[in-house]
Amino acid sequence: MFLFNVRVYGLLINEKEQVLLSDEEHEGVYLTKFPGGGLEYGEGLIDALKREFFEECGFQIEIKDHLYTTDFFEKSAFNESQIISIYYLVKPLSPVQLASSELPFDFPEGSKFRQAFRWRNLHALQSSDVTFLTDKKAIEAVKKRWKESTL
Repeated sequence: MFLFNVRVYGLLINEKEQVLLSDEEHEGVYLTKFPGGGLEYGEGLIDALKREFFEECGFQIEIKDHLYTTDFFEKSAFNESQIISIYYLVKPLSPVQLASSELPFDFPEGSKFRQAFRWRNLHALQSSDVTFLTDKKAIEAVKKRWKESTL
């Protein structure tokens, strides 16, 4: 049997040309990714991304444009499924009131879910800033699009 895990992520770029990153710990693994997560049964990509952003960040988003979809095989780091990731450029529907840090993995004290946000300058963003290969490919796509001035 083949198992597929469909993931959807949003790249939020603010007025200072900074992109939002999410530092997380899952099952003892520290990772940096873009906000987003997995589809739930019966959900479409856009609804899943809006739900994930609201759950993680606490604000509503609008989808601006499709950025990148996985075009290679990637096995999950957590189970035996194949990961298919879809990335969108997003914008907030209200002012962003999000606690963030300059330091990686600067988790709030006493939180059960270990997640922290930070902004990274788009000009300085590198593939080494994120953990998974699909996110690295999304960085390549956003930097190419930024150079072409279509963000």
